[in-house]
Amino acid sequence: MDQQTKAALKQNDAFVTTTSHGLEWASENRKSVIVTVSLLLLVIVIIVLAGVFYNKRSNAASVAFGSAMQAYQTPIAAPGQQVPPGVKTFASVPDRAKAANDLFMACANQYNMTPDGKVCRYFGGLTYIEQGQNGPAEDALKSVASGWNSDLGALAKLSLAQLYRGSNRDPQAIEIYNQLAAKPTTTVPAGLAKLQLADLYTSEGKVDQAKKIYAELKDKDAKGAAGLIAAQKLNPTAPAGPGAQQQ
Repeated sequence: MDQQTKAALKQNDAFVTTTSHGLEWASENRKSVIVTVSLLLLVIVIIVLAGVFYNKRSNAASVAFGSAMQAYQTPIAAPGQQVPPGVKTFASVPDRAKAANDLFMACANQYNMTPDGKVCRYFGGLTYIEQGQNGPAEDALKSVASGWNSDLGALAKLSLAQLYRGSNRDPQAIEIYNQLAAKPTTTVPAGLAKLQLADLYTSEGKVDQAKKIYAELKDKDAKGAAGLIAAQKLNPTAPAGPGAQQQ
């Protein structure tokens, strides 16, 4: 018998031995194997069902968000203003905000774990502000600001800062603007946060602090939108646009 045949037989013997041992182990541990396989199948079924359930809720949340936005974008008609037949309108911004807020918050509460549910809560905060309900607005915006979506959270923080400015809580607004400037996002770049901070300082009469921010933006972002706005703030009489940078 040649060496190649012997090697092949040894491999076959090893395969048979391994298979036999495997079958013996499976036979001895049959109950354990069945339980393990059953648990794996159960986990797979749960994952599939969870995915189907989540997609269904996400679609429902998207529809609810769309309905709320439709209400939020409904036009305002002044008393006596002629409106085309079949066109829905609201008599005032607070009236429209109230109607839209009911829909946004219903969406947020029912579909809180979905992306559209989070967005609904953000708009719920905005429509609370339009109604003059600062307390509920602050709660809604804080909830969104602390969420995992940094872009949406930054918008919520920016709206919170505006809310604080409007309710004589400038120190809290300043803190938020500094946070946003230190950790910029796609939705709220550092330049935007700094411009808002400079505007706040100007409104407080702290002109030197505002000018310092504008000067930094002008130097660091000369060709960017924030830099151009800062340059215009420093020299209001200069022509607006890129040409102003050539002075």
